[in-house]
Amino acid sequence: MDKKEKIKVLLVDDQTMVRQGFGYVIGLQNDMDLIGEASNGKEAIEKANACKPDIILMDVQMPIMSGIEATTAILEQYPGTKVVILTTFDDQEYIYQGIRAGAVGYLLKDAEVEDMLETIRAVFRGEAVYKTSLAAHVLSRVVTKSLQVSGVKHKNIFVETLTEREKEILQEMAYGLRNDQIAQKLMIAEGTVKSHVHRILQKFGCEDRTKVVVIALRNGMVQ
Repeated sequence: MDKKEKIKVLLVDDQTMVRQGFGYVIGLQNDMDLIGEASNGKEAIEKANACKPDIILMDVQMPIMSGIEATTAILEQYPGTKVVILTTFDDQEYIYQGIRAGAVGYLLKDAEVEDMLETIRAVFRGEAVYKTSLAAHVLSRVVTKSLQVSGVKHKNIFVETLTEREKEILQEMAYGLRNDQIAQKLMIAEGTVKSHVHRILQKFGCEDRTKVVVIALRNGMVQ
């Protein structure tokens, strides 16, 4: 993989040691390129404008502007950018806020190095990744509950058009499983899973599975 094909990563954290540690590891990878660092949300927006990253590792609690605010602003302008929320807190509210802002991943700072690297690669492939002790079905319940509390009404306009098998596969997609893992769990051929995923993407009008999962989580379509 040459430099042009490397995953462009922007690292945002107000702690210098965290940036140095994560940045060093990312810099050692043949398939990644650390193209910038920022210490607050405002700097993150400026760096995103200048560097056009593929992936942003975004701290939540920072001075001047939070990671959630920065995520919202960046994704409004660059919807193709993938943001992974990075924090020391395994808290449902942070997860909910991150999902609502458009983040497609959530990672604790004390996660194993390999988990961090695999998260970057998985998100770049178009997967949604939430590597915390809270399972994906908890995330979906948090989103649904929060929408109900806020008085927001929503319709599962997509789920009505899905077949029972597509609903099953959508659920496994929300758990972050790959096609081969879904095939093994549901005891069907991987090619069959790929066909169903393709049809789900078509029905949602999305180009990748990340967007489908985010929509499903936001609208309480998965348990």
